[in-house]
Amino acid sequence: MKTKRNRVRSLLVCCIAFYCFLGCKQDVLEKNITIENGKIELSFSKDTGAFIEFKNLENTFDFLDLNSTVGALWEIDLLQQSGIKTVDMTTASKFHFIKKDLHTLVLIWDDFSDVDMKDFKISATISLEKNKPLSSWEISVEGTKGQQISKVVFPKINGIKDLGDENLAAPYWMGVKMESPRNHLSKIEDKEKKYQWEYPGRMSLQCIALYNNSKKFGLYTACNDSLAYKKDFSYTLDSLNNLTYQMINYPSVDAEVNSYAPTYKAIIGSFKGDWISAAEQYREWGSKQQWVADSRFKKELTPKGLENTALWEWNRGKSSNVLVPAKDLEKKLKLPVNVFWHWWHGCSYDDGFPEYFPPREGSESFIQAMKSAQEEDVKAIVYMNQMQWGTNTESWEKEHAEKYAVKDINGNLNTHTYNIFTNKSLTTMCMGTQFWKDKYASLCDTAVNTYQTNGVYMDQACFSFLCYDKTHGHKIGGGNYWLENFGKLTEQIRSKFPKNKEVFLAGEGVNEAWLPYLDAFLTLQVSMERYAGDNGWEPIPFFQVVYHQYAITYGNYSSLIVPPYDELWPKEYAPKEPLALLDKSFSKQFMMEQARSFVWGLQPTISNYQSFLSSERKEEMDYLLNLARVRYNGLKYLLRGKFLRSPVIEVPDEELQMSRLSIYAGKTGQSIRTFQKNNPLIYTGAWKSDDKQVGIALASISDNPYPVNFSINSDDYELPSSGKINIIDADGVKFITTYTNSKINIDFILQPKQICIIEIENGK
Repeated sequence: MKTKRNRVRSLLVCCIAFYCFLGCKQDVLEKNITIENGKIELSFSKDTGAFIEFKNLENTFDFLDLNSTVGALWEIDLLQQSGIKTVDMTTASKFHFIKKDLHTLVLIWDDFSDVDMKDFKISATISLEKNKPLSSWEISVEGTKGQQISKVVFPKINGIKDLGDENLAAPYWMGVKMESPRNHLSKIEDKEKKYQWEYPGRMSLQCIALYNNSKKFGLYTACNDSLAYKKDFSYTLDSLNNLTYQMINYPSVDAEVNSYAPTYKAIIGSFKGDWISAAEQYREWGSKQQWVADSRFKKELTPKGLENTALWEWNRGKSSNVLVPAKDLEKKLKLPVNVFWHWWHGCSYDDGFPEYFPPREGSESFIQAMKSAQEEDVKAIVYMNQMQWGTNTESWEKEHAEKYAVKDINGNLNTHTYNIFTNKSLTTMCMGTQFWKDKYASLCDTAVNTYQTNGVYMDQACFSFLCYDKTHGHKIGGGNYWLENFGKLTEQIRSKFPKNKEVFLAGEGVNEAWLPYLDAFLTLQVSMERYAGDNGWEPIPFFQVVYHQYAITYGNYSSLIVPPYDELWPKEYAPKEPLALLDKSFSKQFMMEQARSFVWGLQPTISNYQSFLSSERKEEMDYLLNLARVRYNGLKYLLRGKFLRSPVIEVPDEELQMSRLSIYAGKTGQSIRTFQKNNPLIYTGAWKSDDKQVGIALASISDNPYPVNFSINSDDYELPSSGKINIIDADGVKFITTYTNSKINIDFILQPKQICIIEIENGK
């Protein structure tokens, strides 16, 4: 009887607890507005519109910390006479919502008592994609007439909790990845602990991935802006160790306009996999945009002499230090060598721009040297910064350049001192002015037609700025006028190019929006340790995953010599031993940089080449020349191929001695010049050619042989069930074996410092 009563009591307790749970659950549901599509579930407060839950329904993970302070979903900066006034949803007296359907929600805030705008209203529309773990976010600001909006932050997602084994990947230029980003953010000494990337600019495409690297899931944050409007993306660490994600939009400042609604949407979602998975997801959208359709490489507008470059030489100074070594390099390689030429100009580097002419060695000597190089099929493009003017130059005053320079919201110039030896500044010119386009186009005309160069490297090309100068004729503040005017500039430059000569334009950085305008893109992350040291970020080929087959990328700080010093800089800082060899202990760093370049699909580059390196650093030079020859035999993959995920291969690593030296880095004070860092000894990259064959690039920097053994299924690479396996090396293509039943088995010994491409043919 006693046992029976205990069972009854237990049952009653369970019933009470269950109904309490239902009550609590119902109470939560009544306070929230929820939309879901079977993949993700988003919940917002019924009272304020705050974003409070973001669940991945497949693994039940909630990206938001329920204990975190709920923040504003949006913020708006108004430009007023007294300064910037920030308005957010907490200042709204009224809030309501419209749930259009299970997948679409409209949040509306109005009646802002502290804003002198009677009809001021904010609407945010959040929609879920069908059968995908993605949502799109739109904002509309109404009733703004008489006010000037300088910035709209939307979406602002607060309280993103630690995903565990966390990695952050961003397309900063070519791309970077960081392990444990919160740990690195916490060490930032500024009040705001933030990583921020500007687009279009150093952020080369509109996608960031935050993910758990062991469980392979993450947060996908992107934007579908196909017209490249000015905006920033950021992650900020708060006091609870949670992250806040923001997309910061910059409208054109116009008090006569009564509304602002971006033409694009923010994309927020979850994804399975790692940063490659996120990049591939973005590729589905990016490859369909107009910038790909208009890509110069895709449209076959890039000169063949550029496409067929086997190796770039990046040297500085007079032709005897640039073109003469390049001709020597081409004779050794027996393949096309092109030249990326700095410090040819008559002015001091990084302070005397744009007073480039005449060349420092004299006009006649320069022209003769160019003709001599071209007779031996060596082509050279010359450095000219496409947006900077030295404020200490005579021409700055004489040509009234300040009038046409970028002005910030307070009317100040964007002036920066790059040159740590002269401490003279450069000022950013406004691309929206016809004056600057005419000025720079005339310089390019002179370089190509008078001085016979093969083109121009446009330094700081893939940058954009906000300009608030009302006299310039462009929209004030935000917009996409910078990119539009860059397009006009390149059209103006090319209109003067000779028709019977291969001439091309290259630019610093890489960016999706510049694909229609530049022939080649300088991407230096393969050697980022030389200028950034060990700062927590690792280079990754983020851009190549998305756009490799639409853009030619090149560049590398990889050098076997101490970086040079401009002869026009102050003599007291000049090195005692110019062209001194770097210590042999840095040799593997050099090979690592070249290996990254090879497997990631860049045209290889050597900096500061001199002919004596063939004897003084024979092993390193032999490695580079072999790499260039192997790559040249696999251009269908490494120049034109589409990025694929590499097979999983266990590779050894080693602590390498690293040099942190560039023309500025490591040259003053107590700055770090060397450090140690663990790096792989074998590098891989997989590519699909236009004829649907697969090439797996392998580059060893190891002193020892290493067994390469892996198996893949042909279906995973969209290959037929049977075919041939070849190996591509410097001597050409060699048949190895065949495969059948969709099983591809690779098993061989990769020799020390070996470079090759495993080719999988479709057997046709």
